[in-house]
Amino acid sequence: MSAGRASAHRSPTTGGLAGLYDTAPFYGAGLAELRLGELLSRQPRDTYVLSTKVGRVVLDEVEDPAARELGEKGGLFAHGRPNRMVDDYSADATLRSVEDSLKRLGTDRLDIVRVHDIAQDFHGDHWLHHFETARTGAFRVLSKLRDEGVIGAWGLGVNKAEPIELTLDLDEPRPDGFLLAGRYTLLDHDRALQRLLPASSEIVERVRRIRETAERHGVGVKAAALQFSLAHPASAAVIPGATRPSRIAEDVAALHEEVPAAFWADLRASGLVSAAAPLPA
Repeated sequence: MSAGRASAHRSPTTGGLAGLYDTAPFYGAGLAELRLGELLSRQPRDTYVLSTKVGRVVLDEVEDPAARELGEKGGLFAHGRPNRMVDDYSADATLRSVEDSLKRLGTDRLDIVRVHDIAQDFHGDHWLHHFETARTGAFRVLSKLRDEGVIGAWGLGVNKAEPIELTLDLDEPRPDGFLLAGRYTLLDHDRALQRLLPASSEIVERVRRIRETAERHGVGVKAAALQFSLAHPASAAVIPGATRPSRIAEDVAALHEEVPAAFWADLRASGLVSAAAPLPA
């Protein structure tokens, strides 16, 4: 969930609306930033919100991308650039990462910068050490860059709730918002409503029941999932991952698909949606 709802514009590539573009040096060792920069070079800079991340520095040294140890994300970037990446949340590395991202994206400013993957899923038992490095390094640098107007806002981009909870407990520095992946969705939201904790053990059964309900109402599951996540007032945007270009058009269509109120009522009555969760109007 991010602070501030992104404005939308008509995208010539999809024929739909796209207002927020999110990327990171981690995605293909800078390849995603280079490709996105090329795409956005054909659009007026004031018509979109651009978000990237810090925490990994892309070096000039090369390695075999397929041999990288990236946990569950290992296969996603096997065809990325061969440049070696290092985890570094220090002040100097953060400044370098921002400068490098500006060059790869071909822009003079970044609207949002997030501290990337500073959690257990990537750093295991050492994640608190990296968090402390970020607290005294990346957090302070990004706060300074925000105050100077170099970036618009900063926060965390993580898959776990714990680093967000720790950050919220800090007196200073104060982030503008968070990008929390996969923890407030149509499938998994009960615990997120309470403390943003991981999914329950009954997830497979919930998938089946949600699909059956969607089919009964003639609703696309993607449409329901995207629109549900946006209905909470704390949710500023959704960032659906696209494995191929055609998925982008599907996502745009799903955001505009008409979902009947009876579908949401059925989910609520079946206990598939928490009584406390806001539903799309």
